[in-house]
Amino acid sequence: VQLVESGGGLVQAGGSLRLSCAASGRTFSRYAMEWFRQAPGKEREFVATISWSGSNRFYADSVKGRFAISRDNAKNTVALEMNSLKPEDTAVYYCASAGNSYGSREIRDMDYWGKGTQVTVSS
Repeated sequence: VQLVESGGGLVQAGGSLRLSCAASGRTFSRYAMEWFRQAPGKEREFVATISWSGSNRFYADSVKGRFAISRDNAKNTVALEMNSLKPEDTAVYYCASAGNSYGSREIRDMDYWGKGTQVTVSS
């Protein structure tokens, strides 16, 4: 199974970025997909999750109302639209495949991980 993130970069505070994750090697549509992030010197943390069908989505309180997760099962992709970015959103963002259909928001429940994409928000 391969998960490949793209779309990271440098953006000013208040700006937007769209991350994408392409999946291969697994029946993508059966599993929830999640985004996590890890800032320098901090533990990896949950950002957003989307169920297998896209009908259930949950967000960390820190990004609620600013980020939106979506998926396209026909293209085996999951995206994270990030708006109103803040310097504290600076981190490496990881795409992960959950070992179930509805997601868990727990690192230990993720089966596969991408290598991450850097997002840097300048003030």
